Amino acid sequence: MAIQRRLVSCGVGLLAVTFMVGFGAESSQVDELGDQAVSVADPSRLSDWHDLLGSEPHVAGTPGDQREIERLAAAFEAMGLETEVREFKAYLPQPVKAEVEILGGRSLAVDEKDSRPRGVIRLPLTERNLLEDPSSRHPGLSYGWNAFSGSGEVTAEVVYANYGTREDFDRLDELGIDLNGKIVLARYGRNYRGYKVKFAQEAGAVGLLMYLDPADYGYTRGETWPKGGWANPTCIQRGSVLVLPYKGDPLTPFVEATEDADRLDPAHVGFPWIPVQPIGYAAASMILARMQGAEVEDEAWQGGLPMPYRIEGGPELKLRLMVEQDRELRTSANVLARIEGARHPEQIVVVGCHHDAWGFGAADPLAGTIVLMEAARAFADAADRGFRPDRTIIFAAWGAEEFGIIGSTEWVEGNASTLREQCVAYVNLDMAAMGPNFGSSATPVLRKAVEEAVASVPQAGSDEDLTLADTWAGGPDGPSFGDLGGGSDHVGFVCHVGVPAIRLSAGGAPGVAYHSNYDTLAWYRSTVGDDYEPALMVTRACIRVLAKLANESLPPYEWVTVVEEVRRHALRHLDAARASGMQADLAGLDQACMRLESSARSLEASMHAHDGELEPAVRRELGEAIMAAERVWLDEGGLPGRPWYRNTYISDDPQSGYSASPLPELHAAQRAGDSDAFNAAVAACAIRVDALSDRLGAINKSLN
Repeated sequence: MAIQRRLVSCGVGLLAVTFMVGFGAESSQVDELGDQAVSVADPSRLSDWHDLLGSEPHVAGTPGDQREIERLAAAFEAMGLETEVREFKAYLPQPVKAEVEILGGRSLAVDEKDSRPRGVIRLPLTERNLLEDPSSRHPGLSYGWNAFSGSGEVTAEVVYANYGTREDFDRLDELGIDLNGKIVLARYGRNYRGYKVKFAQEAGAVGLLMYLDPADYGYTRGETWPKGGWANPTCIQRGSVLVLPYKGDPLTPFVEATEDADRLDPAHVGFPWIPVQPIGYAAASMILARMQGAEVEDEAWQGGLPMPYRIEGGPELKLRLMVEQDRELRTSANVLARIEGARHPEQIVVVGCHHDAWGFGAADPLAGTIVLMEAARAFADAADRGFRPDRTIIFAAWGAEEFGIIGSTEWVEGNASTLREQCVAYVNLDMAAMGPNFGSSATPVLRKAVEEAVASVPQAGSDEDLTLADTWAGGPDGPSFGDLGGGSDHVGFVCHVGVPAIRLSAGGAPGVAYHSNYDTLAWYRSTVGDDYEPALMVTRACIRVLAKLANESLPPYEWVTVVEEVRRHALRHLDAARASGMQADLAGLDQACMRLESSARSLEASMHAHDGELEPAVRRELGEAIMAAERVWLDEGGLPGRPWYRNTYISDDPQSGYSASPLPELHAAQRAGDSDAFNAAVAACAIRVDALSDRLGAINKSLN
């Protein structure tokens, strides 16, 4: 049944706001708002959220997904928050049938001299049910599958391709290995699984099998589930293999996937066409043990199974691979709740985590979704007690992230102009609480704000009253931030509309159940812990960050770090370019960075000098100007060959999917070995840096 609950006026969507005179905390009272909200956060409530949201499998577009949406909406409403269930219709696959069989190959009997072909061996495609984890027997769980695999049946020889990276396929080509008409076997890791498919197709392969090698995920790392947390021999990683030059619904790039949206013809969309199937390492070992080609020479290609890894299976060993999936328009929804800002409701802070999973999703995504829900409850409680944020905070549980970052992208596309003009920041919590080791990736302009906000947060599991100022930010070089790459719901915000973003997380648990049927509450509580201390730590960090973003008198952007990061990444690309023989330099960019650094330091001094003196109308105008300055990196035409990606400072890497590509135009030119394109990209970057410097100078002039 379609969900029709809408408790807020839409106008231009959820972001339609009217100015409300309220009694929020003054900008100088950021800590007070954070203190009030942090005092509410409770590990027992985090456990309760986990019980509620991890009660059944909830793959996007299924009845379980609809029930999860209902649970989320009811929870937000019970907090007293304005709640919207924003439905979308996306082109989603579901599994129908799959089979993998070994045909022929040498015998593995005791008599090793007996190499006669043997009969058909069907390989297992689902995890073993476990008495220790009753959830693994739930009838709503599926066999392993890769969404958007091609449907079809092939029988062919097999070739081992290590991790299936671009470099691995290039190495096979150097060795003279012909992949035309072959089935590729590759292990998970090093790149997004969709690129393994893309590279296999480009090499002429007719099918692909992917597995979790024990060297990366299994018994060589530690005890396997259920004795320990690592992948056991039947553990299978599901996941989408969609690779397109845009994120979101495959049929509606640039526009929201509403009921009546104009859609592309699926026949004209670049979906994978070869059958793709994930398996466990028990099944993979049965293939590898029967392969007869040359052993791998590079030790990096040798995995953790107790046998020599060989590149080719030989003509006597064939695999039969059959995959059937159906694709159609299916309904899911984003669930959004809001606390209206008391002083600047037109300025927005968004915090989110997806709600869909490949099974129960206790780790992915719910280790972050529970943080989202507890942070929302904490701010709702604080607002009830009179501590309302200055800016509007939107708490978002996104749909269908696992199929291609669909729900958040559709919402971003539907509200693109408003987000560009009014969104201060996006905070992402995907899989956020996976151990005691805190970390963050962030757009450079927000890194100082994160460092300051989380400093007082207690370190999970510490017996010495340590805080994140000691354990994360206290090193000789300060905190270590990552760059935002691909793979989660920040992509639409950062790469499409230029909203700076933050990822908060904590890792270090001894195991992995990623995208498997073992991603259950039993696995999480046994492996990560049942005290929910890491989740409490991340919740407190999230609350502190949101309080700073929502209550600082001006958006807490800081551009000296931007200068440092532009210089660092430009030099890295230059070194790589020169190492490959390119004639390249950074002429003009060095001078532009010097000017930007001067402008940034002058503006920072002026903002400190005038903090607390600005009238509300002036603060609003300056806030808009500060946000507009950060959008200087946007190019409405998009990156070459990737027009949906408009941020010229950062994108995901188009050869790995997960990793980041800072200064992507320089990176692409360096990778292509094109000196002219590299120097042109440097010049274009210098122009943007100068434009940012000019904007900061104008803001500074208005303050003085």
